[in-house]
Amino acid sequence: MLVGAFSGLERFEGKAFGGRAIAYPIATLIVPVGWWIVARRRGGRPDYPYVLDILLVLPFLIDTVGNALDLYDTIGWWDDANHFVNWGILTLAFGELLLRLPLGRWNTLALAIGFGAVTAVLWEFAEYITFIRNSDELETAYTDTLGDLALGLSGSVVAAVVTARRRTPPVSGRSW
Repeated sequence: MLVGAFSGLERFEGKAFGGRAIAYPIATLIVPVGWWIVARRRGGRPDYPYVLDILLVLPFLIDTVGNALDLYDTIGWWDDANHFVNWGILTLAFGELLLRLPLGRWNTLALAIGFGAVTAVLWEFAEYITFIRNSDELETAYTDTLGDLALGLSGSVVAAVVTARRRTPPVSGRSW
C-alpha cells in the first residue's frame, strides 16, 4: 500500500492509494479486535473466526494485487469482475457473522443483501470523492458507477443466498 501511495509509479496514479493505505490496514484489524473484545467480555477465548477474517480481508488483497499488477488498466473486464466477486466475498464474510446469530433464513438473506447493497453504494461514494471527480474518468463515471452497483449487488445476492442456505436448522423450523 505504501508503494502505491508514495512510489510515483504511473499504475498507481489517480487510484487513491493514500486512502487505501489507511483504510485497508484498518479493515484487517476489524475481526481480530472484535474477537478480542468479545473474548474479554465473555471471560474466555471463543474460537477465532478464521473464515470470517479471511473473507473480510481477501477483497482488499485482490484489489491491491490487481492494482500492483496493473490489471485494472490492462484487462478490460477486471474492474467488473472485482465488483461482482469482491462484493460476493464481503457479503459471505458478513454472512459468517450472521450465522453466529439466532436469525431465520429470510432475515439472514435480507440482512446480507442489505449489507452488500449499502457497502457497494458507500464504496462508489468513496471512489467518486477520492479520485473520480477530479479525473479523466468523470465523463464515463455515471455509466461505470451504475454497472459497478449492479455487479456489486448481484455478487451480494448470490452470496446472501449461499449464506441463507447454510443456516441449519431454520429458526422457525420451516425450510425454503
